[in-house]
Amino acid sequence: MRIAVFGNLYQAEKSAQARRLFDTLDRYDAEILVCEDFYRFLNTVMNIYPRHIGLISDRRFEADMALSIGGDGTFLKTAERVGDKNIPIIGINTGRLGFLADISENEIDEVVTEIFEGRYRIEERTLLQVEADSLPPGFWPYALNEVAVLKRDTSSMISIHTDMDGAFLNTYQADGLVVATPTGSTAYALSVGGPVLVPQASNIVIVPVAPHSLNVRPLVVNDSSVVQLKVDSRSHNFLLSLDGRSVMMSISQHLTIRKATYAIRVIKRYNHFFIDTLRNKLMWGADRRK
Repeated sequence: MRIAVFGNLYQAEKSAQARRLFDTLDRYDAEILVCEDFYRFLNTVMNIYPRHIGLISDRRFEADMALSIGGDGTFLKTAERVGDKNIPIIGINTGRLGFLADISENEIDEVVTEIFEGRYRIEERTLLQVEADSLPPGFWPYALNEVAVLKRDTSSMISIHTDMDGAFLNTYQADGLVVATPTGSTAYALSVGGPVLVPQASNIVIVPVAPHSLNVRPLVVNDSSVVQLKVDSRSHNFLLSLDGRSVMMSISQHLTIRKATYAIRVIKRYNHFFIDTLRNKLMWGADRRK
């Protein structure tokens, strides 16, 4: 089995977990590809020199599986590298929250065993695609979590004129607007008051960021809907962010957001369920007094 490994570049204290992962993969004689930046970090910072058959420097690689070791941010970067290759991704969590990377460090050995024995399931996660008059060359116009339009360079709000399926929806006077997938409903969208959607939901959620009017609420729509945005700003620009990858845009730019034609495949253990992750990560039912 050929496995592409991507990792976090800021957690030198997690060297034991990284070493354990590569040692476990070695025992199964896996063909290992390593992200070039992560490999350099392993060498220079962690003093780890994993056996590998090649380094990954761009999106041109082939593998049976991609493995992300880090947090949800690392998982999102892995999804960008995988793109439309249809390669399933598994996330080992060495970060904090871990909705996407939900395999704990102490599960590494048994998870690798399950992978090589084929004992896992695959979930397909919706992506959003952004179309604009002009995006920078090489900018990946897809988002697994969310597309966000945000103010820049001024304390003044921006006006986001929003159409849905060709009909006018609303002009949001706000600091920004988040359009999120079900996967992204537990990320930025949740932090600005949006609802939680189960990953299998055929919906997207539109959530304003600090809206001027309190009666402007989050909206859940079908994922077949096409959302079009036109922004007005005193600074004549705004920030377009896709899963944290940001680019400055002129207010002359029109944005179209739609469901992508392909999905990201996520590997899950048979005993891992979203409702359990949700309950544990959000500490539902926890009593801090105990």
